[in-house]
Amino acid sequence: MYKQYREGWIEVITGCMFAGKTEELIRRINVLQFAKKRIVVFKPSIDDRYSIDRVVSHAGTSIESYAISKSEEILELAKDAEVIAIDEVQFFDEGIVDVCNYYADRGVRVMCAGLDMDFRGEPFSMMPRLMTQAEFVTKLTAVCTKCGAPATRTQRIVNGQPAHYNDPIVLVGASEAYEARCRHCHDVPGKKKLK
Repeated sequence: MYKQYREGWIEVITGCMFAGKTEELIRRINVLQFAKKRIVVFKPSIDDRYSIDRVVSHAGTSIESYAISKSEEILELAKDAEVIAIDEVQFFDEGIVDVCNYYADRGVRVMCAGLDMDFRGEPFSMMPRLMTQAEFVTKLTAVCTKCGAPATRTQRIVNGQPAHYNDPIVLVGASEAYEARCRHCHDVPGKKKLK
């Protein structure tokens, strides 16, 4: 009566900062814990804003995780996982896409949360590749801090002003360094625009 599908796929939860990506990842993990699934959670060691060994949302919810520096470390730690969850996936090396595909091909549900664009409004690292190879992509929005419209971009703020286009791409931070902005309020000095 019911079609039995093979297990194994990639889910990506994406959007700008303050859109609730980590909160949604933790929500999905909690649902799967009720089903007694073997879940292993990872985060990049560079993200130590709230905790070294927990994935923590801006709202304060958290879940235990491994903090790792290279994507291949997942191969050593995931062992018999039925579900692998990865937060802040955009901070990992390009090999993370291959690791996600490796597990999905072997019947593991792989859930990733990360920024789709950097502060300049450009694709973040390997995220386009990961999203195109995922079976499911959920794009969340925040609220623009300037006008209240749906925010899809992350504005980096330095000394009260928008960061320059040539500033470093990676700067781990939260509300002290970033704001959610809509496309119209997002500003990147030094970025070339069509006239």
